[in-house]
Amino acid sequence: MRPVNISGYGDDLTVNGVRIGDLSPSEHESIEVVKGGRNYSPLENVVVSHVKDSSTLIVRKPDSTDVEKYIESEIIDGLCCYSAVNQGQLNKTIVDAVVTHLTIEKLPTVPRSIRHKYMSAFLLATTAITGMDRVVPKVAGVEAPELMFKIARRWGYRIKEIPKGEAIVVAAKGNFHGRTMTAVSLSDDPDAKEDFGPFVPGIELVPFNDFNALETLFEEKGEQIASFMVEPIQGEAGVIVPDDDYFPRVAKLCKKHNVLLAMDEVQTGFGRTGANFAHQLFGVKPDLMGCGKAAGGGILPVSFVAGSDEVIGVLTPGSEGSTFGGYPLGAVVGTYAIKVLVDEKLAEKAQKMGNRLIGNMNSIKNEYPDKIKEVRGRGLLTAFEMHDEPHLDGHEVSVGLLDHGVYAKETHHSTVRLAPALTINESQIDILSEAIRSVVKSL
Repeated sequence: MRPVNISGYGDDLTVNGVRIGDLSPSEHESIEVVKGGRNYSPLENVVVSHVKDSSTLIVRKPDSTDVEKYIESEIIDGLCCYSAVNQGQLNKTIVDAVVTHLTIEKLPTVPRSIRHKYMSAFLLATTAITGMDRVVPKVAGVEAPELMFKIARRWGYRIKEIPKGEAIVVAAKGNFHGRTMTAVSLSDDPDAKEDFGPFVPGIELVPFNDFNALETLFEEKGEQIASFMVEPIQGEAGVIVPDDDYFPRVAKLCKKHNVLLAMDEVQTGFGRTGANFAHQLFGVKPDLMGCGKAAGGGILPVSFVAGSDEVIGVLTPGSEGSTFGGYPLGAVVGTYAIKVLVDEKLAEKAQKMGNRLIGNMNSIKNEYPDKIKEVRGRGLLTAFEMHDEPHLDGHEVSVGLLDHGVYAKETHHSTVRLAPALTINESQIDILSEAIRSVVKSL
């Protein structure tokens, strides 16, 4: 074993003689490339140093004069960790709750084999905000669809009486439910699946927003189908918004065939789309709903699955568990994340600021119709898709936006997502929009 010597805090944090505050952006990159798993490809020549306010990051970039190892500058966070920081960076209400909990209450962690008082607060808050009967707390966002998959299968066998081993879970093409083996088994993304097989059986895929395809599959195999697991709006696919009548028709179809409607709201929940949860935009209520990301307010990873008594009730002691699912500190953070969602009217803010952002982007589209093909989104889950041309490169746009003081990230080559904190103001929306206009103009 190699010797390990760790000392200091902040920029003075030093590991085996390497002081973190002395590293240039390229040195940070080199360490990650050599010692990391290479499963991400972050933007080049930029390292986040700290947070200035709810929507502004302080980042370190190379010094063009080569005098210093880096210079610091501000950027507007146009992605907020893929909707994990809806409440804004370092939301005071949530931070104060954490500080109080750790310094006064002094109950950071106990296992689920003994009850703690904060679980009651978390369950009362989550069932109230979701309108569901029961909630199962988890940690990582991907654990929510993973658990919905398990619950659907058990419900299918025990309640619907599907023959053992024959249960089918239907998912939509273009989905993103995470990177566990179940999630990638549900995916049709070749990059997510290559050389990870064999995959979980009992899965069927249909095109998203294609009711006829779903109806055909249900008519053919409905007796074996336990659930249809779907995102209300597909985020990773490029913010794909379904037709207004799609989910009302899907909900009726599911009831007709006794199939659970399981909605993955990990990215679309907690006010992101202009409603507390995106399924509310379409006037439906799922049988199961998975939440994550902003459920922890950007402070801790918190997720959960909410559902009806009949469906969640198929779980029994020992059939499901999580060491940190609903642990005291996580329960406190999850409870106050909901308090901020409600008290600060984040869904209303997302709708108002989203209308402004989408309006600005449509103006840019009208100005450059040869470059921007489509603007999509609900609330502050937005994207613009460029025409499929070699010079219209989403990564080049992301890098260009960074040079204009905005952080965003491309998906699928020609689409750029924008999902800032729901606390963003009009001035910051306009700054972000002008940065887009400048970059698009330069392409």
